Amino acid sequence: MMLSATSRFPSLRAQRCGKVFNQRRFIIGFVRNALGLDPPPSPDDPTPENRFHPWDQSPVGDLRERAARIRTLARCPVTGKEINYTCPLSGIPTHHSREAWEQDKQYHQSKKYEILKKVNIYEHDLRSGRPFPEFDFPQGQDFDRTVNMTNWDLFFYTRQFYSMDTEFQLAAVTKMLSYPISIASVLHQFSPYSLNPKGPVTLEGLKSLAALRYTLYPLENKTISSTKDRPMRIFILGARAEAQLPGHVWKQLQYLFPEQMFELHFVGPECLLNKEKHQYVTSSTPVVKRVDETISFVYHTDFFHVLHEAQDFFPYDPYLDVFFCFHPGFGAPETSASWLNETMKGLLETKCAIFTTGFNKADLLRDVDAVKDKYGKEVDVLMEPVKNVFGSTKWELNDMNPQEVYQFNMYIAGFRGKRYHAIEV
Repeated sequence: MMLSATSRFPSLRAQRCGKVFNQRRFIIGFVRNALGLDPPPSPDDPTPENRFHPWDQSPVGDLRERAARIRTLARCPVTGKEINYTCPLSGIPTHHSREAWEQDKQYHQSKKYEILKKVNIYEHDLRSGRPFPEFDFPQGQDFDRTVNMTNWDLFFYTRQFYSMDTEFQLAAVTKMLSYPISIASVLHQFSPYSLNPKGPVTLEGLKSLAALRYTLYPLENKTISSTKDRPMRIFILGARAEAQLPGHVWKQLQYLFPEQMFELHFVGPECLLNKEKHQYVTSSTPVVKRVDETISFVYHTDFFHVLHEAQDFFPYDPYLDVFFCFHPGFGAPETSASWLNETMKGLLETKCAIFTTGFNKADLLRDVDAVKDKYGKEVDVLMEPVKNVFGSTKWELNDMNPQEVYQFNMYIAGFRGKRYHAIEV
């Protein structure tokens, strides 16, 4: 009996089957792309179902520890006693007992548990060990491509970021990029913040931004002052988490202004962390870390007013210097004294633009009102408090009050020390 070629040579049959399979897969893939169909989801893709675990039973050790910390620090909003009950809807410890949880009508009517559940699943997703292709950030910006700063979606699209199709990807990336892109959105020529009355930017704010943009877009200026030969300095006061972001994250700011060099000055006793020892480092001299020839980090482990009085940053230039304070707590009882005295006095003396963010609207309004109340007519408002277009979309939790949720850089505002017009005598 004669055997067929494929029977006598199994490898040949396998090759033919493989070719057919590859052809079918190519055709299916072509049709799927042509029709705009998404590939079938992977079982490892994050979903609210596979990322939900009660924190006190979490497979992640540090979230079990965080649940224990909440039980130790927080108090039940109904009874005022310690927290011993984990909300079954959010998976986060919230009340003293099930009875207290059931009696908390405000908690259930407001559906606070829905946001708390997002906190839960976002934290589990970050610790899930899944691939994070969304962290593969794009490199330089082509001169013939315009960046759209209207919102996160259009920014990601026009910058050619990885397509972020889920809330998990968006939360992970926006938390990191909120700091550099919030800065960029204020300074950029296509800023989403327009002039009053339609937008939050005041006339004085337009003056300060025009000066900064004069430096940021040199090719659009016919003459450039010979004194503008140093990098633009961005001072970040009270720096903590933002000072620990990797260089490639801050590089996304520089890509938006390819003609400009930047120095990021992180100022504050918690701006320099030894990650191996998990301790903050103190240095009597600035610590400089260079990312590349266009951007560098300078860490100052002292308070701004100390460095200002020592004239370490002199001279200031409104064309080249700008200040950002992320969640500073100007008006918070526990931090207002350290901000509103010598530090704020020195900040206003610089006459440079100062922008500040808050965890929510009430937080930012409290900070802005505290500055106005303390310094009154010595302050020019540059930007009225407004929702930050590039705030983080990831929900965070206050462990001392597990029903208090917030997002980093949710609101933004701006001010500076008043510039007085020259008066002829």
